[in-house]
Order: sequence, then C-alpha cells, then structure tokens
Amino acid sequence: MSLALVKEDRSEWLRCKPWIEAAVVHCRGTHTIEDIEDGIEAGTYQFFSMPNCAVICRIIEYPRKKCLNYFLVGGDLDEIKDKMEPHITAWAKSKGCSMVTLVGRDGWIRTLSKLGFVRGWSAAYKEI
Repeated sequence: MSLALVKEDRSEWLRCKPWIEAAVVHCRGTHTIEDIEDGIEAGTYQFFSMPNCAVICRIIEYPRKKCLNYFLVGGDLDEIKDKMEPHITAWAKSKGCSMVTLVGRDGWIRTLSKLGFVRGWSAAYKEI
C-alpha cells in the first residue's frame, strides 16, 4: 500500500488518478484534481492505494483532538472496507490521531457502519 505520493512513485498516482478524479466531482467545485495533486506533493493530503482502490485523507488538528479525515475515496468498496481501512486507521493512530471522520453520501456511512463508523453530524451546503 502506498502511503504518500513521492516523485519516485508517480506511476502509482497516475494509475489511481481516475478513481480520485471521479470522486472530486462530488466536491461541488471546492477542489480540482490539480489541487489534490499539489496537496499530496506538499504533504497536506495523504494518498493511500491498493490494487483496486485509492483514498485521499487529511489530518486535521483541532484544539483538543487530532483526526484523520477521509476526503476522497474511489475504486473497489470491498477492498477499501476489508483491506485498506484497517491499515489507514493504524497509520492514523501512529500519527497521534484519536478519531477518524468522513463527510460523504449516505451510502458510504451505511456501508462503513460495519467498521464502527456512526453518523455523527449532518452536512449541508448552499451555493451563494
């Protein structure tokens, strides 16, 4: 599993990029794929990959907690749930995170409930 985009591993990013491009569409214009690439290169985002899926995460530091946020996810859902999620959670713990968060469509939250995720907030948006 790849843990970060480094210049030597650019081919892995290029292989997985279509999954993340498909997920960026759901950001409602807040990010482009180029923003994601820049964030990975800068270390703002973490890029995780397996043979059939990819995930972009970001560590968020609040005054009293450090959380890993699943930002963009694409590819095979079963591989993400069964193989990747435990590794990402372990990595987040090793970085001092005590919580994992995500904002996503209801289907993701229902599916991930089997891994201990619970609905904690509701998200909404308004274009102005």
